Amino acid sequence: MFLHGTHDFIKFTLGVVNGQTQGNEPSKMDIEVEKVLEAFIDVQDDIERSNKIKDRANDYFKNQHYDMAIELYTAAIDAAPSAVLYGNRSMAYLKKELYGSALNDADNALAIDNNYIKGYYRRATANMALGRFKKALKDYEIAKKHAPNDKDALAKFTECSKIVKRINFEKAIAGDDKKKSVVTTLNLNEMEVESSYDGPHLGDEITREFIDLMIEHFKTQKKIHRKYAFKILIEIRKWFMAQPTLVDISVPDGNKFTICGDVHGQFYDLVNIFDLNGAPSEKNPYLFNGDFVDRGSFSVETIFTMFAYKLLLPNHFFMSRGNHESDVMNKMYGFEGEVKNKYSAQMCELFTELFNYLPLCHLINQKVFVCHGGLFKQEGVTLDDIRKTDRVRQPPDEGIMCDLLWSDPYSLNGRAPSKRGVGCQFGPDVSEKWCKDNGVDYVVRSHEVKVEGWEEHHNGRVYTVFSAPNYCDQMGNKGAFITIKGDNLTPRFTSFSEVPHPTVPPMAYASSLFGFM
Repeated sequence: MFLHGTHDFIKFTLGVVNGQTQGNEPSKMDIEVEKVLEAFIDVQDDIERSNKIKDRANDYFKNQHYDMAIELYTAAIDAAPSAVLYGNRSMAYLKKELYGSALNDADNALAIDNNYIKGYYRRATANMALGRFKKALKDYEIAKKHAPNDKDALAKFTECSKIVKRINFEKAIAGDDKKKSVVTTLNLNEMEVESSYDGPHLGDEITREFIDLMIEHFKTQKKIHRKYAFKILIEIRKWFMAQPTLVDISVPDGNKFTICGDVHGQFYDLVNIFDLNGAPSEKNPYLFNGDFVDRGSFSVETIFTMFAYKLLLPNHFFMSRGNHESDVMNKMYGFEGEVKNKYSAQMCELFTELFNYLPLCHLINQKVFVCHGGLFKQEGVTLDDIRKTDRVRQPPDEGIMCDLLWSDPYSLNGRAPSKRGVGCQFGPDVSEKWCKDNGVDYVVRSHEVKVEGWEEHHNGRVYTVFSAPNYCDQMGNKGAFITIKGDNLTPRFTSFSEVPHPTVPPMAYASSLFGFM
């Protein structure tokens, strides 16, 4: 929509920001955006006003306030669209992991100026994040042709080419035979524990003493012996293989139960949750709702701590799969690189295999539905439909499994395409109907950074919980966890701040294609 009068434009934009078009109260961010736009209300020239708003948006972007930057880039685009503005907003969307919106803006930028090199970069990066490697390769090739002397363009093209070739090779050798498990290639008896190893020793079964020693060992940036690491993975694989897609949990009256969201390899913040809320036990059960790994550079320590607790407390420690428990995301966002660095490529393959067995969701006392992403693009999905869903695979781009891992709530009724490019956005009417049809009180999901670590949506039918404070050492958010009781399912929220960790930056092991994120 384009408005040609300066004051008309400002009034319209401020009205939208203030929620006047929906009758909602303005948020703190709305008020801040309003103040920025009011400063330029007397600037008559559309291009000049757009540039001034863009400059302010750039400041917010540099300070990692990406939501504010997106709002201001949008206002600048409304005043006078340009390839640069769409490119800048695309970059902000990438930072927010809204890959669908980033793709759209890259397309808009290139429609205005097909020589805008950053537009090809933005589009390629979004496609890479979505696993669309061939599409990404085309854009990197175009960028390389436009800038033949650009070392970064050449490096990204080369790296993406390797990924495409590797995928094609893997498909070619796969044949029709079902791939054998990595477990069949392992012989733990042949793995010698060297006398120089100074970490905890694992016997026939996991013990609390082993876990406590392992956590302390991890805190000193040391790792457990590969023999014990593989033993944990082999045992946890057996457990998850026997689990259903939707796990029913029964919490007795008076007993506490804790639900945590994304941890993303922030091991020291995970340990802090246990310090604040108590270590997992039969009397203090936990559910971690996906995205255990990637981004944070202590994902190995995080996942082994969780798997160890799962083996110790199989009926009192639960784990749901997130969209980052997948081959593509692990290749891009650091987990694969970290496992290779700390252990081996063989262990990477085993992680990829066993992540496929993780349950997709949980149902607590038949009333609280917990999944990583959200509800469904398709109308009429039932709990029985979810139970019947084949989860033992890499996440698809459509369907029940995809939506459980990727979808997000939004404020308008109905459904809309996801800003992430996968899954959907679902409104309050969708949540209300789904909960009533399935006899569920409310949905707990994760998947999104929230300022306080949690947020209520859809009149209490949906809650988001996110447990990685100061996400990627830059977002400034708090983490949170939810506690309920068996006879009182009303959620209670505890927010917490980040704790210090060793000076290893997030994404330290990530693909070079994602070094900027």
